[in-house]
Amino acid sequence: MRRLAWLAALVLVLGSNSLARSSPQPAQSDEELQITDGEVGRYGGSLVVGQAAEPKTLNPVTAADVRSREVIGRMMADLIHINRDSQRTEPALAKSWAASRDGRVFTLKLRRGLRFSDDQPFDADDVVFSFQVYLDEKIHSPQRDLLIVGGKPIAVQKIDSYTVRFTLAQPYAAAERIFDSLAMLPRHLLEKAYQENRFTQVWNINESPAALAGMGPFRLKHYVPGQRVVLERNPYFWKMDQKRQRLPYLDELVFLFVGNEEAQVIRFQAGDTAIMNRVNAENYILLSRDAQNGGYGLFDLGPSLEYNFLLFNLNDAKASRANRPAWFSDLRFRQAVSSAIDREGIVKLVYAGRAVPLWGNVSPSNQLWVNQSLPHPARSLEHARELLKAAGFSWRGDGRLMDGKSQTVEFSIIVSSSNNQRTKIATIIQDDLSKLGMDVHVVPLEFRALLDRVFQTFDYDAAIMGLGGGDADPNPEMNVWLSSGSTHLWHLGETKPATDWEAQLDQLMQQQMVELKYDRRKRLYDQAQQVIAANLPYVFLATPNILVGARKNLANFKPAVLEPNTLWNVEQLYFREGSGATAGAKP
Repeated sequence: MRRLAWLAALVLVLGSNSLARSSPQPAQSDEELQITDGEVGRYGGSLVVGQAAEPKTLNPVTAADVRSREVIGRMMADLIHINRDSQRTEPALAKSWAASRDGRVFTLKLRRGLRFSDDQPFDADDVVFSFQVYLDEKIHSPQRDLLIVGGKPIAVQKIDSYTVRFTLAQPYAAAERIFDSLAMLPRHLLEKAYQENRFTQVWNINESPAALAGMGPFRLKHYVPGQRVVLERNPYFWKMDQKRQRLPYLDELVFLFVGNEEAQVIRFQAGDTAIMNRVNAENYILLSRDAQNGGYGLFDLGPSLEYNFLLFNLNDAKASRANRPAWFSDLRFRQAVSSAIDREGIVKLVYAGRAVPLWGNVSPSNQLWVNQSLPHPARSLEHARELLKAAGFSWRGDGRLMDGKSQTVEFSIIVSSSNNQRTKIATIIQDDLSKLGMDVHVVPLEFRALLDRVFQTFDYDAAIMGLGGGDADPNPEMNVWLSSGSTHLWHLGETKPATDWEAQLDQLMQQQMVELKYDRRKRLYDQAQQVIAANLPYVFLATPNILVGARKNLANFKPAVLEPNTLWNVEQLYFREGSGATAGAKP
């Protein structure tokens, strides 16, 4: 009765005009729509997904956090897309593309007759504008590093209304993959703000739905801060099923902000949400006990491409806390910390064995690119003490560690309060390092506050974070490993490499980026992994298995290793007839 009452209220709030406005529009003769190969579904229903935290922005150009990208990605579309199931590239807004023999020129043919979610036409002018914004140094887009080849930005040229040419300074390995997740922007809505240098201020979480449009399967309906963001069907979406019915099937997609994962589990078990995305191992075990009668299924996809790590603040003192200790910059200190951490314990205690320990930045599940020769040294407190002694550290009579200036080794680790797994990791590391006489404090922060400290104020000592998961190819990580990269977390804003090894890493990453032969490229990326592992800008910890859940009445659900793991084909998801099309619709 609660659900029926809520749905009745929903219809009253929306009104018949709003419902009609988001109904799928019949395909027009001039529209070159893409036909999908999934199971043909039925229209209707609201899909509710629990999310630990709110997005930081709705701007696809500036978004750097997973929560923002999860929401934004359902409202936007790219030119060429990586199918998360096959991991192969496929046509998207571009219906075809051709490369020159030297691998430097790519010509993309756009689908004709497509429209943004506000019913305005999409063409080559929007593509040129989009890349102008992504490439603008003043915008600081995380994707910009991918678009710099041979030290020069990719040149973008409109040939006609439906043809765009991209010219690269050098050949680019797997060049078609760079277009994935680069959202095409509506020039008619954003050009004025861009010209007035206000682009980074638009499309924040308080934005009016009328001011925001995209090419994705859904569009913004309303945002209730602290509670939920509701997306409604984009009636002009450019995909259709085998019966030539326009997608998506769902009326609405709701992201419900439910706080920590325990709260997400409770809402999922109660049927308030239909998808449990990236559940931790402990809750996976808990959910499995009731899966038979709970109306949901669970999936273990094996190790993810994500790497969790301990990050030390190596930013310049003038840009960081004035009293930040110098220990972090000493490689021997970082090596000692790494040697003291019990990775197997993290896998067992945090992930209940559903994870693998890490000593490098590439998951062992990424068999095409992982460097199998990287050493995996066993935990050794004795070796850690030897490294600290060599670096000038000593111990007081009470066992506390002192540096060469007789300063007590004490620091804090910040961690997202909404991520229980990383909080547990921080606690384990706190205990591990106490055995070396270090006094470590764990400081949970709201996720956006943590990002502000790492990316903006640099007001932190160390942090537990995670990266990766978007693609198996190395190139999407250019923004992490290039010294000038926007996600070069341990030392942001470098104008040039701060160390010789960073200069070497820059060179290797740039070389592999333009090497077209896999064997040669693999050797270069193996060397890059060796440089990273040897110099420990991150102390790598573990990669968890991908564990997800979904209601059994949700059809076309195909979780994947690549992010987004569960909503990558959201336009094809539907509720089976007779099983409650509004399952998971209670906010």
